[in-house]
Amino acid sequence: MRQGGTKKIHPDAYGALIEALTAINWNKLAYQQDLRRRLREYPELFAILDFTTTKRETSTQLVNTLLADEHRYRDLSIELMTDISRLETFPNLSKQVDAEDLLAQARNAVSNLQEWVGRHAAIAEERETFFAELAERRDEVSRRRDFAKVVGELRHEFLRLHDIPNRQQAGREFEPFLYRLFALFDLEPTLAYNLKGEQIDGSIYHDTNHYIVEAKWLASTVEAEQMTNFDGKVRRKGKNALGLLVSVNGFSEGGRELFKRGTSFITMDGSDVFCVLEGRIRLDELIARKLQHASRTGNCYFPAAEMSL
Repeated sequence: MRQGGTKKIHPDAYGALIEALTAINWNKLAYQQDLRRRLREYPELFAILDFTTTKRETSTQLVNTLLADEHRYRDLSIELMTDISRLETFPNLSKQVDAEDLLAQARNAVSNLQEWVGRHAAIAEERETFFAELAERRDEVSRRRDFAKVVGELRHEFLRLHDIPNRQQAGREFEPFLYRLFALFDLEPTLAYNLKGEQIDGSIYHDTNHYIVEAKWLASTVEAEQMTNFDGKVRRKGKNALGLLVSVNGFSEGGRELFKRGTSFITMDGSDVFCVLEGRIRLDELIARKLQHASRTGNCYFPAAEMSL
């Protein structure tokens, strides 16, 4: 059994470690390989990790284990915090379309972790008395930015967007909101943008499938013509392309009827989003069930309200 020192690591340092582990790799395979390397001397830890869930949830699972058995894993916790706080390059992030934003997030997370290491730099070098500051209350652990808290923040943001009087502004802010939601569930989102007059669609990846994403927050439903335009856009991407059309205020009856027996895309409305934010269904599961329904029936419309949750 590996033994560490007697001083406890501050709970907020564990929270900073969760953030950094989640941010330094974008693709789940790179994330898993990185953890395998970092835990090579602790195979019992790597073996219990659930990589079918999100990076944030897996990171929280690992860090909670380190915290629960701190006496045993204190040296590993110190090593992870110290090594990650010294990172200056992030090869996996640099390869992504949104590299600039992802690198900024990673540097911020690493910088925050570095502050905790820096507070006890002299102690950290000795490694036996790292983080001399004792936790005053065990419930401070709840302050970590874990998965449930981020979902709660997004729920609050979604309700705020609903209440904005300027609907154009709400529509502009909806896209970055979706980006955060997709990223939370490791769907590797890219934002839509304009390039020399050409509209480049956003996208996500889920279960090896690539989805073209279009998001709308109109005053009313999305009509059949708009759905037809999106269907054409998806089909022009290739026979294996899939689409995800998001409309907070739903889809017209005529549009749903038009794509009831054959579709290249699935749909998501505001009630679907809120079901995810309330924790009634995971976003990745919602997308999987919608695709399964569309593949079986040809129907683009399968709201969470009609699913057995």
